[in-house]
Amino acid sequence: MATIASVDHKSTGFSAGSLLAPFRAVGRFMIALAEASPQMRALNRLSQLSDAELSAKGLTRDGEVRRILGGAAAL
Repeated sequence: MATIASVDHKSTGFSAGSLLAPFRAVGRFMIALAEASPQMRALNRLSQLSDAELSAKGLTRDGEVRRILGGAAAL
């Protein structure tokens, strides 16, 4: 036989979650913005290809990352 005990805490004021909510929202927005970029979509397509598929096309993963990111790949 199992017994489960739970405690329900009622919040009567501000909590850490409510104070952090705007920062979490800004963070989620920035991530969504970055994921919507054409570079990120191209990198996602690249990550779905196997090394064998890339070599069949005469490409390398490093070369494609440099092509997609351009100068930012050096950072």
